Amino acid sequence: MQSRHPSSAIVIGSGIVGAATAYFLAKRGIAVRLIDASAPAAEATGAADGAVSVASKRPGPMMAAALKGVALYGELADTGLFAGAFKRRSTFIVAASDEECAVLDAHSSALASAGVRVETLSEADLRQTFPALSPQAKMAVEVHGEGHAIGYQIVHRLLTASGITVDRDMRVECLRLGEGGRRIAGITTNRGSLDADVVVIAAGNGSAELLGLSGVLTPRKGQLLVTERAPELNAAMRGAIMSGRYLLSKGSQKAGHAPPPRGLGLVIDPLVTGQFLIGGTREDFGNRETNDIDAVSRILTDAVALVPGLADLRLLRSFAGVRTAVVDGLPLVGRIPGLENGYVATGFEGDGICLGPVTGKSIVQLICGEEPDIDLSSFDPARFAGQGVAA
Repeated sequence: MQSRHPSSAIVIGSGIVGAATAYFLAKRGIAVRLIDASAPAAEATGAADGAVSVASKRPGPMMAAALKGVALYGELADTGLFAGAFKRRSTFIVAASDEECAVLDAHSSALASAGVRVETLSEADLRQTFPALSPQAKMAVEVHGEGHAIGYQIVHRLLTASGITVDRDMRVECLRLGEGGRRIAGITTNRGSLDADVVVIAAGNGSAELLGLSGVLTPRKGQLLVTERAPELNAAMRGAIMSGRYLLSKGSQKAGHAPPPRGLGLVIDPLVTGQFLIGGTREDFGNRETNDIDAVSRILTDAVALVPGLADLRLLRSFAGVRTAVVDGLPLVGRIPGLENGYVATGFEGDGICLGPVTGKSIVQLICGEEPDIDLSSFDPARFAGQGVAA
């Protein structure tokens, strides 16, 4: 590809994807306006579980992208940008039934075939090396080389390093197309009009209205819990725990498998603070801003069944967030069909923290006429051409 650099860019949305896109644009000397209808990391990024992980992915484009995403976190941690904000650790996928063992065996083989380093721990191994786990645990697969990052901290690092100030409470009313309708001339906001050479839409659920893709993008709720500090138990946890059932709740095992209206999985992540982050749900219904007692009770019951020591801890916080999902399970990343200077990066659902930085970098590479770090062909918005803004 021939390299080309625009002089100016507007990035809509200051979650982790938008912040990363703005950061990598600014690194190239491109003047960036980063705008948000609310505030940085105010939506899905601020309510995410923080997993930087390939553990639940099945081989294919999402696993390939996640591997690049984890690698970039490590690189940026080592070079200083994410130092202290990215915690390296393994993920242990734990099976507590014969059915889950069968699923986990197959999933482990799939991970290994994709080049992921995995290690199987028998029930006897777990008794010796992971005593915090319940006797219900029959086996586990350790997925090496994973990590955890808090979304709003990563956004803060990206904005601080790039010197970008977010234009808060700025709502985009429409895209203004230039003569011929092949280029975006600028955007109209509640504070007036802005022009730029390039426009990137990374507005999560807000992207649907701007692009006319309400039938393609859909909100999906998730609920998470945070405990008090328990340094001794936290130190005894060798990494994050993921239940075998989580794979099914996420639809990782079968291509085209859609999660049920409420999927209940379980992830228990020991945080650097000594607390535990416990989740979660994947829901297509209900009040999207609040928790409900049924979900919280079921998450806690399952967590204590797998890690009995959690029963002695107080629950400090429960919160809900709304992710943006795409009907076919793959994000939209690439050029907006029919528009020469319009791009979109949205629809990551539960993978936004892991894929945010590498997506931002890849979108900027695409804008500049370079080969992106991740293969964007499976994420190309053109697969929904005719349904959106440039139809």
